[in-house]
Amino acid sequence: MKKNYVIVLAPDSFKESMTAKEACEAMERGIKKANSNIRCVHVPMADGGEGTMQSLVDATKGKVYSLKVVGPLGTDVYAQYGILGNGEVGMLEMASASGIQLVTPKQRNPMLTTTYGTGQLIKACLDHGVKKILIGIGGSATNDGGAGVLQALGGKLLDKHGNELAFGGGELGKLCSIDLSDFDPRLKEVIIEVACDVNNPLCGERGASKVFGPQKGATKEMIKTLDCNLEHYADIIIKQLGKDVLNEAGSGAAGGLGAGLMAFLNGTLKKGIDIVIEYTGLEQKIKESDMVWTGEGSIDFQTQYGKTPLGVALLASKYNKPVIALAGRVGKDIDILYEKGIGSIFSIMREVTPIEEALENGQKNIEKTAENIIRLMNLL
Repeated sequence: MKKNYVIVLAPDSFKESMTAKEACEAMERGIKKANSNIRCVHVPMADGGEGTMQSLVDATKGKVYSLKVVGPLGTDVYAQYGILGNGEVGMLEMASASGIQLVTPKQRNPMLTTTYGTGQLIKACLDHGVKKILIGIGGSATNDGGAGVLQALGGKLLDKHGNELAFGGGELGKLCSIDLSDFDPRLKEVIIEVACDVNNPLCGERGASKVFGPQKGATKEMIKTLDCNLEHYADIIIKQLGKDVLNEAGSGAAGGLGAGLMAFLNGTLKKGIDIVIEYTGLEQKIKESDMVWTGEGSIDFQTQYGKTPLGVALLASKYNKPVIALAGRVGKDIDILYEKGIGSIFSIMREVTPIEEALENGQKNIEKTAENIIRLMNLL
């Protein structure tokens, strides 16, 4: 191994065990035990889902803020948003304010749930004077087409009597007009990028209500109502704003939040991993390295569908950099990953243990696995 060997550490979080930053730190501890001359470059990663905001804040030395917002059922919850290190980019995950994890299974009802809290997080980012806002939209409890976001930012959804609609996708069938006269004017000066890895349209067999409604508590009757309501909502949007979001790829994401962000905030939908790669500067760091390590809690055949290890490996392949992946669980049919740029995959598990113990010892297991990999490399 040459002197001044450089390894880029670009793992995702290991869910319920450690953040991506903590995974980087554990990898480096193990590497340094075996070879103190290796230089490690930390690039905490994510794929646009849970943990993306934290990873981008960590990677850019930014700051996380907490804010009391309106939760999916209209009660207060505490949610988080981040300002990246340059102070010009805000990052939030809609799940923090409007996520399904905030609603017990018995309370789940997409006729009632709202994205209002997500709109409040957007407003908080605007208050910091950012020029761009990144929004991760996975894990929603809602089916309101982003109506709550509109309402939180000063827009009004009015029925035929001029009264404002209540929260929830169940109300959208009453929509007669959209009033944007008090809509936050700062949004015209800000770029909105949305981390979205699904291409579902707003309505129909592959739409928000039909595909994602059941996991949010929707019955068959609710699904029909919600689908009709979203179609009506889209009809009002095209009539008043001239924007056709009904069949746009990704408009059905997060209960139609994709459509709302496109219609009202001029949001652009992008693959989550691509957004993270851009804002962490991963490509340049890989270009200047000798090897790349990645990983996440579980690696299997599904990893090829836009997960962090694949995104990192594809980028590393561009510069012919070898890639090692670490995982708590290594599942079936991983051979396809070797064809896509991952050179070797290691499970960090050293013995059979209960899941609770495995999660608790995740950092120690990564450290020991990393040490053993470098000890092997020292022999070559």
